[in-house]
Amino acid sequence: MIDPNTAPFGALLLRVALGVMFLAHSLYLKLVVFTLPGTVRFFESLGLPAFATHLTVAAEVVGGLLLIAGYKTRYAAIALVPVLAGATWVHWKNGWLFTNAGGGWEYPLFLAMAAIVQALVGDGAYSLGAAIRRGVPAMRPA
Repeated sequence: MIDPNTAPFGALLLRVALGVMFLAHSLYLKLVVFTLPGTVRFFESLGLPAFATHLTVAAEVVGGLLLIAGYKTRYAAIALVPVLAGATWVHWKNGWLFTNAGGGWEYPLFLAMAAIVQALVGDGAYSLGAAIRRGVPAMRPA
């Protein structure tokens, strides 16, 4: 049974946690720690084209921001599942545990499932999308 008093907070926490994780992985890990050229080289070492790096970073940044805001959450979460499936594939050879050398696939697979759950849950009550649907004057599209 869904508890209507706590479910909105669960949706909010899941949405914001996923959004922050995507921003951290794109802006900090890929751009600061590894740098964009380093990330491009890594993608190419996997046999992926360089442009896949840019698409991945863009998807993570835009998707992360949409998740945090709670706007078009279902679309953002579903759009990020292929990114997480790719991360699971990259880490597959390293084994299950993410603490293994090179990181295992447990974490990206869990995040993929969390993104699917978020897509099923939607924006939630405490979101920009919900505010727009309620007709909050400052939130209505022009």
